[in-house]
Parts: sequence; C-alpha cells; structure tokens
Amino acid sequence: MKFQTPQHLSKIASIIECDFVGADDFPVLGMNEIHVVAAGDIVFVDHPKYYDKALASKATVVLINKKVACPEGKALLISDDPFRDFNKLSQYFSPFEKSNISISTSAKIGQNTIIQPNVFIGNNVNIGEDCLIHANVTIYDNCVLGNHVTIHSGTILGADAFYYKNRPTGFDKLVSCGRVVLEDHVELGALCTIDKGVTGDTTIKEGTKLDNQVHVGHDTVIGKKCLIASQTGIAGCVIIEDEVTIWGQVGTNSGITIGKKAVIMGQTGVTKSVEGGKSYFGTPIEESREKLKQLAYVKKIPDILKRLEE
Repeated sequence: MKFQTPQHLSKIASIIECDFVGADDFPVLGMNEIHVVAAGDIVFVDHPKYYDKALASKATVVLINKKVACPEGKALLISDDPFRDFNKLSQYFSPFEKSNISISTSAKIGQNTIIQPNVFIGNNVNIGEDCLIHANVTIYDNCVLGNHVTIHSGTILGADAFYYKNRPTGFDKLVSCGRVVLEDHVELGALCTIDKGVTGDTTIKEGTKLDNQVHVGHDTVIGKKCLIASQTGIAGCVIIEDEVTIWGQVGTNSGITIGKKAVIMGQTGVTKSVEGGKSYFGTPIEESREKLKQLAYVKKIPDILKRLEE
C-alpha cells in the first residue's frame, strides 16, 4: 500500500508512539508485507528467525521489536509489538468506510457494463467497459476490474485475508487494506471468493477463467489464460504462472509457485512448488505418471503377498 502523500519517519513514529532510528524527515512512502515490499516501504518483523530477512529486504523502514544495528540507508521503528502497530498504521492510512447504498457514488463503472439487481459495489471500485455483473455479487472497496469481465451470482471480491497471530488471549487479526484486481476478459463462476491482499493486490490476469466455488487467498497472483475448476482452494501468497490448468477439488499450501502450463489433476494437494509444462497428481504432489505407477504397484501387493505365502 502506497500512502497518498509521502510521510516522514517522525510522523509514523508518533502515530504508533514508538522510538525510531533515523532522521526525523526520513521519507516513508508506504507499507507492505515482506514478499511485496519496495524502496520507501515499511515492513514489520516480530520474530528473531526473520530479522535478517526483513533488514536485508527492499523495505527501507523496518518495524521491529528489538534494538539492532540499522543497515545503511534504512531506518528503524522500535516497537514492543510490531504486529499491533502495523495494524494501527493500516487503520490510520486506510480506515474502513461504511456504506449505506448498494452502489457507492465513488465507484466508476465503464460504458456498456451491466449491473444486475442486488449487486453491492463498494467505495472507490473501478469497473471497466462491457462487463457483466450478475445478481447478488459483492465487490468490496477499492477492487479493480478490467474490460469484458464476467462475474456470476454470489461471488465475493475483496473479503479480508485469513491471517491471524496466536496470542494467549486468542487470535489477533492482521488488518487487510489491499485490493483485488481482475484484468480484461476474466470470468468468475458462481459463489467464488477472492480475498484482497493484506497490503498489496490479489491479482487474476487477462483471460483466466474460474469455475463455481473457487477460493483464492490473499496476495495470490494467477497468471494469464489459466483454467481453474470447481471447489479448488488456493492459499495466500501463491503464484500461478500463465496457462496453468487446475482441475476440481485441488488444494494448495501458501507461498508456493505453480509453473507455466502445468496441469494439476483433480483432488491433488499442491504441497510444494512445481515446475511448468508437466502434469501432477496426488498428495503429496508428484508427476502424474509416477503417481499412477505407484498406485498400480500398490494394487499388486495382495498378489505378491499371496505368492510369498504359497
């Protein structure tokens, strides 16, 4: 998330009431998670395992819960609870805006786009030309839709990321202030759920088609001309490259990559990143030919045991 206007380090520190290391006027341009940070961003880290990764990242401001040496050209925000304070900044720079009408006056809708009855369109949504939004679709704030997009009934764009911190008192939610972006010629079936990014975008690229009842987690990027069949669940921060085919009831781990033109057969559990141009099956995932050979061998076990007994 980029701030509407550049901020100074001292201003950010005053919002979350913490100490800082760096010049008062050190520029701060936005805030993001580690996998999408850029120069000028704040990134937060609250576990020693990830200190080095955060300090060496592209982020130039690190919100951290320990006094450490500040890398050259960067600044630190020293907080006793970076998770809490990252949420404070999200709520400060991207506060929730309530709505009391079905289609926000701040939404932009392109020419020849058809909006069917009972659709909700939130604040600052941008919908392109020649789109068809069927009845009972919900489009949360700040979503972006390209041209020639079709969304079928009951689909929801922009719900919060499933991201929690386990504390002794219960689960604390990481505030989501990202977006969902659909490029041109995307089609979503009925009852799909596409979560927005935590601070960045969940993106579905040009020409991709989703069947009914597909879930896409936060900050996932789905490439061009992909086909994803019903009841597939894609976790957060997944990268699906162009022209991938995913058949029904597939589930993925978070943070993995599925290579270009891969085919994932039905009911597969994508437990790790896989190369493109191959077909995969099973849980844990393997190339489909190898997996099917293994299943054929398993069927031979009773005959083998019977021969050994004779």
